[in-house]
Amino acid sequence: MPTVTKEAVLAALDRVEDPELKASIVALNMVRGIGFPAAGTVEVEIALTVAGCPLQDRIREDAERALLALPGVETVRVRLSVMEEEDRRRAWASAYAASQARAGARQAAPAAEGGGAPPKAPKAPVATGLQLGPIPGQDPWAGTMLDAKNPTTIIGVASGKGGVGKSTVTANLAVAVRRLGYRVGVMDMDVYGFSQGRMFGAHGTARVNAQQKILPWHVHDVSLVSMGMFIGEDQAVIWRGPMLGKLMEQFFGDVAWPELDYLFIDLPPGTGDVALDIAQRVRKAQLVLVTTPQEVATHVARRAADVARRAQQTLLGVIENMSYARCPDGTRFPLFGEGGGQRLADELKVPLLGQIPLETHVRESGDKGKPAVVVAADSEAGQAFLAIARKLVELTPARAAAQQ
Repeated sequence: MPTVTKEAVLAALDRVEDPELKASIVALNMVRGIGFPAAGTVEVEIALTVAGCPLQDRIREDAERALLALPGVETVRVRLSVMEEEDRRRAWASAYAASQARAGARQAAPAAEGGGAPPKAPKAPVATGLQLGPIPGQDPWAGTMLDAKNPTTIIGVASGKGGVGKSTVTANLAVAVRRLGYRVGVMDMDVYGFSQGRMFGAHGTARVNAQQKILPWHVHDVSLVSMGMFIGEDQAVIWRGPMLGKLMEQFFGDVAWPELDYLFIDLPPGTGDVALDIAQRVRKAQLVLVTTPQEVATHVARRAADVARRAQQTLLGVIENMSYARCPDGTRFPLFGEGGGQRLADELKVPLLGQIPLETHVRESGDKGKPAVVVAADSEAGQAFLAIARKLVELTPARAAAQQ
């Protein structure tokens, strides 16, 4: 039987590429240990750049395939570990340097390699009076997800005030639409109150690929970006309005989004800078409005609907959250009143998409990073989320692109 050497193993693994960083796992210093415990057996440790890497199985399988192709190798054991922060930074720097070298060798412009700057968004005018319509002129987002030709359906989830469960609704709707067979992403634009990372159970700092594009988290089969990728969960965001618009540009232009059928945007409550930026610059975005039955909540929600009307955005409907609690005897108890969501929908001339009951497990599952649709799809609330998801799919044009 031929003798297998360390050099031969490294040469074989040098042909294995990190699918995200587009560089050899040897060049990225991901190969940490090589052993030969018995004749014909190779053991190797591969350090992933991030814990819970969604492509770790592919890396393992590619490494096993490459090593089993070596003469004399009959058994391969791959152990996965995780890099320390400093090693991770060096790996990213190495991947970027390699991409720049390839670009130079081909004498191609950086933009042709996907590493150029994103398209510049037009500067939004100051909103005065009723002048909130789309910005005229050439589309600055050509070739991105915001291109009018791009099939991704973008749905903003809005509310008039905080505390109505908008972020919880966003997370569960995203997972519910994914359960229907569609490719789904979530953009957490509730910048001051970002929470989608916790609700999805996503952790870790932002990573970039060889083209210096931010890699979204991928949790519960949903792609996700949030401020939580850049700062600590307990750290406050102290930004003025213009910075919020820049973040929106980055989330659309500088993120390596996969192909999506639906993108849900968790908007901050109210009618502030982010709502105006989305209205002005995300021309294809449609909205759903989340409220509770309480009169105060529905009254304030009208203001968010007014922004959509002035900006000529499509309001798909109203979602009434925390509609009632189910008593032990099976009766409904309306903690926050009754009929508020339906009255608001009637006034706005849009459908009431659904009523979500107040159930303890919805809160508990969100705190644990597992949306209710994941852990309790058969519950009354879980079924309500799924029913609303089906209505949204019926109302929007992405249904032909379902990935069954």
